[in-house]
Amino acid sequence: MPPSTQFEVIEPKGGETPVVVEVPHAGLSLDAETLSFTVAPARSIARDADLHVDALFEDAPVEGATLLYARASRYVVDLNRGEQDVDHDAVDGGGRAPWPRGLIWRLTTDGEPILSRRLPRAELERRLDLVYRPYHRVLEQLLARKRARFGFAILLCAHSMPSQARRGHEPAGIARADIVPGTRGRTTASAAVIDMVDRHARSCGYTVRHDDPYRGGFSTGHYGTPATGIHAIQVEISRRLYMDESTLRTDPQGFQSVREFARTLVARLAFAENPTTLDALRGYAPGGT
Repeated sequence: MPPSTQFEVIEPKGGETPVVVEVPHAGLSLDAETLSFTVAPARSIARDADLHVDALFEDAPVEGATLLYARASRYVVDLNRGEQDVDHDAVDGGGRAPWPRGLIWRLTTDGEPILSRRLPRAELERRLDLVYRPYHRVLEQLLARKRARFGFAILLCAHSMPSQARRGHEPAGIARADIVPGTRGRTTASAAVIDMVDRHARSCGYTVRHDDPYRGGFSTGHYGTPATGIHAIQVEISRRLYMDESTLRTDPQGFQSVREFARTLVARLAFAENPTTLDALRGYAPGGT
């Protein structure tokens, strides 16, 4: 499959704003070569995807944002990891200590194997060239275009999360907040952006816990450089708000509520009518409160 079928770019349908919404984990597609290395059950492919997040944010272009979403499954390559985040148990020549959910996942979040065998380095390079590098090249171009036009850009990294931890460092069975904004300790976006996201989520009746348990992944940390005018914030949405986590079916009422939250969040992120905020966004030193 060529790169153009691995992800989609939807441009603004009207007046453009400085906002880019990226959805890296909603895809379910695995190409034939990837499938030849994959033993994970189909259900795991769906459970480990951010199901329906692309649909939750489908109104972003109507609000002037550019929407970028992946069609490829994160089992092909995880677009929210760095190129060097290679687990040596997943890829020949991988240089990182075991990380089962790095650039190439080898274990599902339920602890089941994904790979039938360690990938040859050539297979990793194929996946990078097929999906990862074209995706991030497009994302870089979109952010550069926004910054050139508006003087700054805002990247909203849209994700979803299980309502409770499955495995890992969190205690099992502890309910997460409804919305988890992540900015790596408030360093990847201005205080104006961070506080607006928090306030908007609370105004919609959602509980909010910043950076807990997700502080923002590769895209947030890599692109979020407020001093150069690019502000990035990761937003995790609890799946219980819009779907049945057992059957993976959407709840129509909950889905519409979260879709409206997503639409209005994107609209508010632009706040082009506020000159004071614009000055701050064009050259913000991280560490504000």
